[in-house]
Amino acid sequence: MLRPQRFPGNSKATRVNAPDAQTNPLRRRYCFGDWTLDLDRGFLRRGEEDVPLRPKSFEVLTHLVQHHGELVSKDELINAVWQDTAVTDNSLAQCLLEIRRVLGDDQQELIRTIARRGYVFAVPVSMPVAEFQRGASEHPADQIPAPRLVEPPPRRQFHWRVLSAVFLVLVLSAGGVLFLLFRRPAGSEPAAYTQITSFTDSAVGPALSPDGRLLAFYRSDRTFLIADQIYVKLLPNGEPVQLTHDPRLKYGLAFSPDSSRIAYSAEEGGWLTYTVPSLGGDSKLLLPNASGLSWLDEQRLLFSEIKTGYHMGIVTATENRSEHREIYFPAHERAMAFYSYASPNHKWGLVVEMDSLNRWQPCRMVPLDGSSAGRQVGPEGACTSAAWSPDGAWMYFAAEVAGRRHLWRQRFPDGQPIQITSGTTEEDGLAVAPDGRSVITSISTQQSAVWIHDSLGDHVVATEGYAATRESAWPPAFSSDGKHLYYVLRRDSPESAAELWRADVASGKSEVVVPGVSIREYDVSSDEKEVVFSTSPAGQASQLWLAPLDRSAPPRRIASSGEDSPHFGPDGSVLFQFTEGKANYLAKMRLDGSGRTKVVPYPVYLIMSVSPDRRFVTLAGPVPGSKTPNTIATIAVPVGGGPARRVCAGGCPAAWSPDGKFFYAGIAPASRTNPTGKMVALPVPPGETLPALPDSGIRLEAEGLALPGMKIMEQGDIAPGLTPSTYAYVKSSVHSNLFRIPLP
Repeated sequence: MLRPQRFPGNSKATRVNAPDAQTNPLRRRYCFGDWTLDLDRGFLRRGEEDVPLRPKSFEVLTHLVQHHGELVSKDELINAVWQDTAVTDNSLAQCLLEIRRVLGDDQQELIRTIARRGYVFAVPVSMPVAEFQRGASEHPADQIPAPRLVEPPPRRQFHWRVLSAVFLVLVLSAGGVLFLLFRRPAGSEPAAYTQITSFTDSAVGPALSPDGRLLAFYRSDRTFLIADQIYVKLLPNGEPVQLTHDPRLKYGLAFSPDSSRIAYSAEEGGWLTYTVPSLGGDSKLLLPNASGLSWLDEQRLLFSEIKTGYHMGIVTATENRSEHREIYFPAHERAMAFYSYASPNHKWGLVVEMDSLNRWQPCRMVPLDGSSAGRQVGPEGACTSAAWSPDGAWMYFAAEVAGRRHLWRQRFPDGQPIQITSGTTEEDGLAVAPDGRSVITSISTQQSAVWIHDSLGDHVVATEGYAATRESAWPPAFSSDGKHLYYVLRRDSPESAAELWRADVASGKSEVVVPGVSIREYDVSSDEKEVVFSTSPAGQASQLWLAPLDRSAPPRRIASSGEDSPHFGPDGSVLFQFTEGKANYLAKMRLDGSGRTKVVPYPVYLIMSVSPDRRFVTLAGPVPGSKTPNTIATIAVPVGGGPARRVCAGGCPAAWSPDGKFFYAGIAPASRTNPTGKMVALPVPPGETLPALPDSGIRLEAEGLALPGMKIMEQGDIAPGLTPSTYAYVKSSVHSNLFRIPLP
């Protein structure tokens, strides 16, 4: 609560004995440094310049200033400013963030945070105005005490503090120098990382304001398509403040040139760009069909947009989409360029893109005049973020090389990539400081394991190694009788080969079945005698291999010109995806690699699964015969010919149980409350391969609930077992925080 004896004339207290501002030149003004806080006139001024503050921020500053030198608890501040109002701690944090930005209190020299206790306004405050205490009488003339001036704290005490601090700094500095000179060989001391966040969960995706004072990030363990929320933090020691309450899947963050807005991308039946005020407020749609957006200047934007289907490229335009110009579109119509980063002189851009098989590619440098497709830069590995030094002399990358994601740099325009970070942790996300001397990144540790859910609950299959996630390899799969579970595992470290393993479900014992070969996608034959799989050798096109599971013969290559997504088909064939021109197609061939033919004449985007009887394949792509050729849906295609059937109105995961008695389809995407999404299990009638589906496909969760015999699965992204009560999944544990890393 407010203290009346310290708040004469406070807006929340009765003004008694306060001098009239019209007749008395003395007003309630507080002065500290160059600043004046005038309560009667309601302004904050620096010198002769008025500095705007939102009303609640003004009240928070007033309370702290009036209690200068005292510890003010968080509860006291909330009760004083939001009296009789239910608010969260985040409201106070937003006010403190604005106050510190306005006062330039980056180092918390004015308002100090005392961990788990509160705040102290720590500088001298003077008030050249008389304060009048309230007397016991109701009549002001009965008791009027002599005026009392509020003076600053004793200077001697303050000087002793300063001298003591200086002396301590000198002693510590001298000790540090001596330690380095006599205890460490020259040049052997590694540069120290400075931790910026200390969440028990995770923080990712850092973005810095142009002046480097405000940091935006996601509080999430995902780095792409994030259901969690955006936070901001005043550097170096401000408290994190939540900005959004947006359930959409999001990615990317960028500040406007004046730091007033933060742009982010969202997926909602298409790609959209929203902005949120950096000091708090509601999100607003900036542009449809736009993602990965950043500002080139106050008028011009750099962003990604869809041309047709999934084909995403880089363009520039103004906020009303005038002066639109294409910069770069990948050659393949299924490839997507998600991020772009402009050089300081706006002549070049670094592009982060996926290929036609949803795999992150090495970064690309393109001219921003759109004159060419540019060339590859950075290390030979999956690049997920990039940045420039302020002078444009260096390019920075976060890329996965040899199984681990680290930071790299390369001198512009044609230097050699140089690795900056290494070790057992991984780094992703890049925000270069305005002075070019450091970079902020997310440093993480990650573990993943394969789990089985059955009637006894959830239990882990393998306790050692690193289970491959969907982003890096095919998910687990049960054998046709449900007795075995196949999965991909990196045995020793993330750098190890991603080998194919088999677990006996009853005993829990596991063994490697294709040792020493790094596998990306695979399919085990119905009789468990063979496996067909793809590999992605560094710098080479994807390859397809066939191997006996009893190791009676070595694996043999059956294709090597970019084929992918292999599955066993009918009559001893292999189904696969290949590229022709700018599109992907579904094809089949014999087990020796001969006799290639297209299964359907129209292009496809992604093969998902094959039915156990090998009669149908599910894939994502344009709907055949649709009047809107850019409409994307999940369809089931008969391998032997015939019309395709729509599974979902849009893209959704789809698969069969190992014995073909149940069909699974996604009915709800990942969200903040359910990061894996939801699926529906539908019984398949005897003698059929597909269940009864609406002609238009499953559109909404509500429609999925109305399907006959369905069972809702609260866990999405699963490997189905024989019944809906049994399934396998990969469970990842990620812990990330943001750090500042000095640059060499």
